[in-house]
Amino acid sequence: MTALLRTEGVRKAYGGVHALDSCTVEVEEGSVAGLIGPNGSGKTTLFNVITGYAKADEGHVYLGDRPITNVAPDRVFALGIGRTFQLTRIFASLTVLENMLVASPNGRAAARRRAMEQLEFVGIAGHHAALAGTLSYGQRKLLELAYVLVADPAVILLDEPAGGVNLSLVNTIADRIRELNASGKTFLIVEHNMEFVMGLCDRVTVLDSGAVVAAGPPAIIRTDRRVLNAYLGEDLAEDDPHPGQQSVEQP
Repeated sequence: MTALLRTEGVRKAYGGVHALDSCTVEVEEGSVAGLIGPNGSGKTTLFNVITGYAKADEGHVYLGDRPITNVAPDRVFALGIGRTFQLTRIFASLTVLENMLVASPNGRAAARRRAMEQLEFVGIAGHHAALAGTLSYGQRKLLELAYVLVADPAVILLDEPAGGVNLSLVNTIADRIRELNASGKTFLIVEHNMEFVMGLCDRVTVLDSGAVVAAGPPAIIRTDRRVLNAYLGEDLAEDDPHPGQQSVEQP
């Protein structure tokens, strides 16, 4: 498989804080990739750089063979990368359907039909006439996903899709991701819910202090000493002469 989305040596600093440090991540076409790490490790910053909400100081971002480094967000979206946000971005005073039609202000019949299809897919079509502000937090996540799907992106970036969501809706979100992936969609997912990540992802990349410390299949990542060290802040390798797993790629 080939990388549909990749970053190469991306650096991003805010003042004296290095949010990303030579960050190289690859997402294979047709895969569900995970991006994990402790708070402040640079996960959302990487999403922002990929999607044009933050400019890279150094390094490159590619969609397939196309360089998209520091391209504006609307252009990145048009090129085929959709994303959700850690804190959902919806119009609370508009109805659910009106939120879906923001990019189609004329409300054409085809756009409305497509919007309703995606609301049905994520399971909230019954709320199409309700104000978006009345939705639960999990339903807002589903609305944001439905909005992204209308554009039919090649790659979907999800920033903590399971965060603050009840178990029933977490399972719904996971099922929708699996179904979309089976139809050919590629995903990169930032998430703190390890059960969610390990049950969905083909490959997981771990960030710590803006740098990649490990990358590989979930079964290996969950036991890698460098990963445990990043999360627990302890030197767990002191009593292990061979830290990590050989099948986990070194950054």
